[in-house]
Amino acid sequence: MKYWAILFSMLVIGPSSAFGMTNDEVLAHAQNAYQSKNVKALAEDARQLSAQNYLLAPYADYWLMLITLSTSEKTLVKDFLAHYPDYPFTDRVRAEWLKSLAKRQDWDEFFGELPNLNREDIAVSCYTLEGRAKKGDVIALTEGKVLWMTSAEQPSSCESLFDLMQASNVLTQDDVWARFRLAMQEGKVSLAKAIVERDNTVTKAELKLIDLVYQNPQVALEKKTIPFKSHLGRALNLYAIDKLAKSQLEAGLNTWAKNISQFEPDEQVYMWGRLAMRAARRHDVSALGLYSKVKNSDLDQEELAWKVRTALLDKSWSLVLATIGDMDPQQQDEQVWRYWKARAYKEQGAIAKANTVLVPLSREHTYYGLLAEEELGDVLSGPPMNYVPSENEVMAVQSQPAMQRALELQRLDMRWESRAEWAWATRDYDDKQLIAAAELAMRQSWYDVAINTAEKTKFIHNFVLRYPAPYRETVQNFSKENGLDEAWVYGLTRQESRFVTYAKSGVGASGLMQVMPATAAWIAKKTGFSGYRQNMIHQTDTNIKLGTYYLRYTLDLMSGQAAMATAAYNAGPGNAKHWAPKKPMEGAIYAETIPVLETRQYVQKVMANTCFYSHQLGTKTLSIKQRLGIIAGDVSPTVITDDDN
Repeated sequence: MKYWAILFSMLVIGPSSAFGMTNDEVLAHAQNAYQSKNVKALAEDARQLSAQNYLLAPYADYWLMLITLSTSEKTLVKDFLAHYPDYPFTDRVRAEWLKSLAKRQDWDEFFGELPNLNREDIAVSCYTLEGRAKKGDVIALTEGKVLWMTSAEQPSSCESLFDLMQASNVLTQDDVWARFRLAMQEGKVSLAKAIVERDNTVTKAELKLIDLVYQNPQVALEKKTIPFKSHLGRALNLYAIDKLAKSQLEAGLNTWAKNISQFEPDEQVYMWGRLAMRAARRHDVSALGLYSKVKNSDLDQEELAWKVRTALLDKSWSLVLATIGDMDPQQQDEQVWRYWKARAYKEQGAIAKANTVLVPLSREHTYYGLLAEEELGDVLSGPPMNYVPSENEVMAVQSQPAMQRALELQRLDMRWESRAEWAWATRDYDDKQLIAAAELAMRQSWYDVAINTAEKTKFIHNFVLRYPAPYRETVQNFSKENGLDEAWVYGLTRQESRFVTYAKSGVGASGLMQVMPATAAWIAKKTGFSGYRQNMIHQTDTNIKLGTYYLRYTLDLMSGQAAMATAAYNAGPGNAKHWAPKKPMEGAIYAETIPVLETRQYVQKVMANTCFYSHQLGTKTLSIKQRLGIIAGDVSPTVITDDDN
């Protein structure tokens, strides 16, 4: 007997509340019942949808399983997992069941089911190591170090693992204070308190000092509120000096010089690395001198990255090579450091070594791939030929059950579920299947899904699907009206929203070109856009009209330099000018040394997008370096922070 039928037979159900409803309405009713945890109503809806053989009936079964999981018999859960082996939600149920088994310490059942889990779940990972340790695996607790050493707040289920690690002296006091620093650096005060409570020498009164320093680190330093004698006191003083240096580098350095003798040698090493990075991200001339006070092996990944960027600003190619060489293999293998390593080789005349790195990198269709291609002299070749799927290939994809469910879920505006089905369906596709799926998405005007799917191909590609050009007439008209390169407008819009008209950022930027409401109102007033209302910002024509006007505005402010204008569109004109050099600088170095991670990646991706669009649209073909240009600055600085978020 099917699991829902067993469950349904156990419940006392009255007359169906879904009587006379369509399948769409019953599904919506079932979703509401799930959200309100109404098991009886949900069970009836699930029975009715199943009786109708409705395509999305399994979703009602899934919701029913989720809210009854903690009280369900093992056989019932196993029946569910066996009945729906090829659905994206099955692994979520499996993960939740594994957590339930671990809470009961049912390790035999837990490890019997664990090999079937196909998703990453940190809570399950913690339970797995805990279970292995309790079953006698001595290595398990050591492996838990990776889960500990992060600024992310881990699930509460990890605490049992961390307790075992600490009791076994695998988790040391040094580990506690190292993670405390990470949490404080990220401003996660509650997490920092929870971490430091693992040091039983810290009193409750001392814990209150964390809030005091976090709220105003400069005042805490000036009033000498925090003593240096305890580990917590020194850690908080380090945090306060770091934060002071972030906004007032000179003041931070002076405070450090006055108090350096108060700290242990390892704490001094840590602080020199922080101060060097703070100076580097402000493009301060003191950065390399500060970096010279600490070994590369004592720097974290971010500090090493900024040492390389500082060396780029200084055109110290030997230091670029040496610092990249001291990165761990995984960091060295990132595209950014492969490219700059090759550039350093080339600048030193080691062409053969440079080409060894550049040739494989040039085959990666990204910003750094384009730069590598240009270094090899293959500037105008353009992307490889597009593979166009046959109608049969598209129909073969569309006929698959998961795709049918994705289409139906999208019709019902269940976007998250639709995307989950899509990702599940395409997870093992080869390149041709991915392109066929991207074509199917394009036919539904799911531009973001089409792009995301087409981008996954490894050897065979379709750049029309990777770089679609919807709303062409509107974009052309407003690009021409504002004297903008159409390829640049498309490159920026693709990065902003992937052509999702209802897109809205966390700070309120809206629509295709992600225009801020206040900016939109300012543009409407400035251009005499009578009748403009805020709810018009998601209208395609209006959004492109506003966005292209603002892009032109930033381009004029930045003296026609597209890379700076792109940075200004994302982070504001004041910041873009602040990052400009006093002497002419290669645009690729300007982009690489933008202090804000989001804006740095934004500029790089927009400029790469623009190159691909120029080939596709037949607009003016410029190399990536030509588009980045030479940045000439010496502008009055604007006060900003160096936050990388």
